[in-house]
Amino acid sequence: MITRETMDFDVVIVGAGPAGLSAGIRLAQLGEQHHHPLNICIIDKGETIGAHILSGAVLEPRALDELIPGWRDKNPPLHTPVSHDQFLFLTKNRTWRLPTPPQMQNHGNSIISLGLLCRWLAEHAENLGVNVFPGFAATEVIYDGNRVCGVVTGDKGLDRQGQPKPTYQPGIELRARQVIFAEGCRGSLTQTLFNRYDLRKNSDPQTYGLGIKELWEIPEGLHQSGQVIHSVGWPLDTRTYGGSFAYHFGKNLLAVGFVIGLDYENPYLNPYEEFQRFKTHPCMRPLLEAGNRIAYGARTLIEGGLQSIPKLTFPGGLIVGDAAGFLNVAKIKGIHNAMKSAMVAAESLYPMLLNTTEQECTAYPDNLKKSWLWDDLYKVRNIRPSFRWGLLPALTYSALDTYLFRGRAPWTFRHKIPDNQSLKKASLCKKPDYPKHDNKVTFDLPASVFLANVSYDENQPYHLKLKDRHGIPVTVNLREYASPETRYCPAGVYEILYNDKNEPRLQINGGNCIHCKACDIKDPTQNIVWTPSEGGSGPNYEMM
Repeated sequence: MITRETMDFDVVIVGAGPAGLSAGIRLAQLGEQHHHPLNICIIDKGETIGAHILSGAVLEPRALDELIPGWRDKNPPLHTPVSHDQFLFLTKNRTWRLPTPPQMQNHGNSIISLGLLCRWLAEHAENLGVNVFPGFAATEVIYDGNRVCGVVTGDKGLDRQGQPKPTYQPGIELRARQVIFAEGCRGSLTQTLFNRYDLRKNSDPQTYGLGIKELWEIPEGLHQSGQVIHSVGWPLDTRTYGGSFAYHFGKNLLAVGFVIGLDYENPYLNPYEEFQRFKTHPCMRPLLEAGNRIAYGARTLIEGGLQSIPKLTFPGGLIVGDAAGFLNVAKIKGIHNAMKSAMVAAESLYPMLLNTTEQECTAYPDNLKKSWLWDDLYKVRNIRPSFRWGLLPALTYSALDTYLFRGRAPWTFRHKIPDNQSLKKASLCKKPDYPKHDNKVTFDLPASVFLANVSYDENQPYHLKLKDRHGIPVTVNLREYASPETRYCPAGVYEILYNDKNEPRLQINGGNCIHCKACDIKDPTQNIVWTPSEGGSGPNYEMM
């Protein structure tokens, strides 16, 4: 029996992204205002705050203005005001400029590094008395009967077989009156809460995207500070949802990336290679040929919108941010809504902690529905599901929904199946022809993963688990779908190897994992389960 240290708090927050940090800051502010401070703890699995944070990112500052009034005068991190927008439709060799939809117009917004913003928010939280602990992965929920009463952080110093090494440190029990889960997209503990409390029974299946991003330095003469470019069309076919972004910010920096909906159908599609191919387009190649790539990463994002939001509360806790799914797909933004959801949660939770013995914060979802966040999502609820008809019909409908109905159409389109059920059999699909990498604009996967600064102790327990290790990877994934995990993973974690008898097996290179969680979402039979690795391991993003 492991003896664990126990620490007690009023509130434990799992995840130090924009939502978790906003929740901690708002709770601390309320404590100051009412002269009744709370003991608050925020933990994050990254080695440092921001190490696992990746986003485009264009920030709509509405929530930040509310959370920290006058933040622009408080030495904020890098932020470049948006100067102009472009929305493009691409064919293989041509570019067509489209009218920029109102939701994508970024006047008053800023291009940022979300990782740097989170580090700044963490400093602000600590100055308010919040305990912020990076390098600790929450691996287990603690229950008292049917009530959540804390989390356990992962053990450190276990070998591959789960046995203690000389450096062994048992995880800590962090107990609290309320636990806020702010784990981001496809949070591992959040998934267990969905199952235990059946939180998704009245919501549509969630749908996700995989975002792959690179950071480049480009010559000053090519840099257009504050320019924001989005595109749809090539290189994707019209049945596959996705598009690109390119943001000019900072000192000659260019954030370029590609997002592909994980409801794609062709198991041969390779999101990483689609991104590399996109960079060869005439609108991008001249920028990149003269530049220098300095960082790479990937992360999944939640795209289901209002109709896919789960029940947000349960005895002893609640869910905020991208763990719940507040991304506005039409705006291509979620930071403002993640922060606002956490602020509403804090404002709902604080009086409950002071005045009642209630276990479930039922005021939180009620207050969310009264906030601008709910209206923000309601008006765009039909845009993402319309893409099941294909790109051109969806663009046409989105224009009608935006300009004619103004987001108030008297119907709501539904998401019908989860992303893992969208693949067609490999025998029914064609293999895309991806170009050879030139090592100037396009690169192979190992060269890219190197730029994610991935760090693991190789002698630790496997964090990518298979429910069936020997059967399904071959009999289903390989034979029916040509092993899609070897392509949708943007880090080369999965590969099929053959022994001297030409018998196949699935090899998992867990030391490559950049914590995007695409495998947990897209695996056809949900045989792959992503769990946290040892706290502090994984990617170490600097400015992503």
